Amino acid sequence: MQLLVSIIIPCRNEEKYIEKCLSSIIEQDYPKDGMEILVVDGMSEDKTREVVKNYTKKYPFVKLLENPQKFTPFALNLGVKNSKGEIIMLAGAHAVYEKAYISKCLKYLQEYNTDNVGGVLKTILREDTLMAKAIALSLSHPFGAGSSYYRLGSSKPRWVDTVFGGCYKREVFEKIGFFDERLIRSQDIEFNKRLKKAGGKILLFPDIISYYYPSANLKDFLKHNFLDGIWVTYPLKFKIKVFSSRHLIPLFFVSSLIGLILLSFFSKIFLSLFLTVIFFYLLVSSLLSLQIAKKEKDFRYLFLMPIIFASRHLGYGLGSLWGLIKP
Repeated sequence: MQLLVSIIIPCRNEEKYIEKCLSSIIEQDYPKDGMEILVVDGMSEDKTREVVKNYTKKYPFVKLLENPQKFTPFALNLGVKNSKGEIIMLAGAHAVYEKAYISKCLKYLQEYNTDNVGGVLKTILREDTLMAKAIALSLSHPFGAGSSYYRLGSSKPRWVDTVFGGCYKREVFEKIGFFDERLIRSQDIEFNKRLKKAGGKILLFPDIISYYYPSANLKDFLKHNFLDGIWVTYPLKFKIKVFSSRHLIPLFFVSSLIGLILLSFFSKIFLSLFLTVIFFYLLVSSLLSLQIAKKEKDFRYLFLMPIIFASRHLGYGLGSLWGLIKP
């Protein structure tokens, strides 16, 4: 029996990417009469709505919903509440999806009797520049992505805590509720933690593939990491824990550097410890950057990657620290 799949796409000011995203979903090998696409727009100020409206005129299964609150959790909840499908897929507007994405998600949902299925997120260049490629490389490297299997990839299916572009059974929302609208970011992590706590299962399959456009310049990359870091710790204000131990490593790193600098005013021992930590961090970063430079056959990465990795770690760590003290 063919199941109806509701694809929910939260977006705001995505005129550069929403067309690619929609086209990749419309071109899926899953039957068109088995899909509904709900684009939930956060009152975009660019041409996003115009682009989407063109699709709604051409494809009756594409619908545009308004999200006056603008932020992602409100969009997700509006989408779920207005959807009709037995299966609900959460899609990012900054991503494109391989042709069999939906059909594979449904296949594995049924075969493994799980609650949420997703795949591997591969980074692709937003701009054809050395900086953009370095940022993309950092997000698919263990030193930049940690143990996030949906970014690093996997050689086999594995049980995970969260996935990108997840496909859920509708009963999941009936069982555990909706996304926490207090969480401007990290709402998907919190939702999946709640799902697992309720006995739900999340599976990642390496042959389910989507592609994501990350930041292309250092300023945007640093800002993105800082905001991600904030929403790792800030939810504690609401007595909500969204992080696992790996999310806190940048916070511990940044806090130790700041602590050692402050203590160095009282003793030179702490200045020596600070310099030792910096030395070993730069040594590890440089060695890994050398490996990347050799693999890419471009030794400019030897000098650029340490800057990108530091932006990733320091930005995320400073954001997490601010999240703890933010009113």
